[in-house]
Amino acid sequence: MTPFGARVRELRKLRGMSQQEFAERLGVSSAYVSALEHGRRGRPTFALVQGVIHALGVIWDDADELVKLADISDPRVVIDTAGLDPAATLLANRLAREIRDLDAATLARMAALLDKSAG
Repeated sequence: MTPFGARVRELRKLRGMSQQEFAERLGVSSAYVSALEHGRRGRPTFALVQGVIHALGVIWDDADELVKLADISDPRVVIDTAGLDPAATLLANRLAREIRDLDAATLARMAALLDKSAG
């Protein structure tokens, strides 16, 4: 599941909306909504994000959050390490190979470390 898909699902359920009802409002199939929520679709387009915002009736902070989450919700990430330190290539390859085995706590610690180094 992608961050965008998880949040869409949460907002849809908070509004008591079924996948079928949401799909009808969005103008897509319920299979598409399921794939979107479970991360089996690529990064959503701007038009789709706007449609989701409208279909869910979200405003302000929730709408901004969905736009930001859509931007970081590509389930098939490619990391280009050309020209970087060999350690970057090693890390990217290890992460690609081992990410499925990492638990939520480890992922959170890694994200916190990246946040700290970026700030």
